[in-house]
Amino acid sequence: MRIVLIAAISGSLLVAGCTTNPYTGERQASKAAIGALTGAAVGALAGGKKHRGEGAAIGAALGGGVGVYMDSQEKKLRDELQGTGVGVQKDKTTGAIDLIMPGNITFPTAQSSIKPDFFATLNSVGKTLKEFNKTTITVSGHTDNVGRDDYNMKLSQDRANAVGQYLTSQGVPASRITTVGFGKTKPIADNSNEVGRAQNRRVEITINPPESM
Repeated sequence: MRIVLIAAISGSLLVAGCTTNPYTGERQASKAAIGALTGAAVGALAGGKKHRGEGAAIGAALGGGVGVYMDSQEKKLRDELQGTGVGVQKDKTTGAIDLIMPGNITFPTAQSSIKPDFFATLNSVGKTLKEFNKTTITVSGHTDNVGRDDYNMKLSQDRANAVGQYLTSQGVPASRITTVGFGKTKPIADNSNEVGRAQNRRVEITINPPESM
């Protein structure tokens, strides 16, 4: 089974990672693909019988470089968070992954205590962050434009802190997490109507790529 797993991953990596040599015109495996292939084999062997698939995937990501690592993490998060109401977005410029958590599913109105039924979702996020432990995380809180500026700034910071502290309680090192409140200063929708204001009331978790692998 181990050989079959490695072979399957190896085939897909080689197909996806082939490039054309500009001098010979021949198709050949890129350095990233070769690195990913080696990492997959090592990861599968090191993962043990129970976690062999995860070991191979992470090994491939590590061997293939930062881009592959973040792509693998994005896929894992999309699978884990499907149907939860959390948006998963990839910044094509920086490679960062943004998890957008609407206020209506994360916190009661005007409070910074996480809703109990949202714990399971954060548990899934925490599990993935522990698995892909090369990244740093920025948790940011945001509000709409209703209310005093100082109140909104404090509420957004308190909510960011609450999410950051919960992730820490799930085993994500505090040294990887930064929390910041932006109040109403970074809207993503029109604050002139309730639909837009609801989108602006949110917490975002930005997963920052490592500088190198």
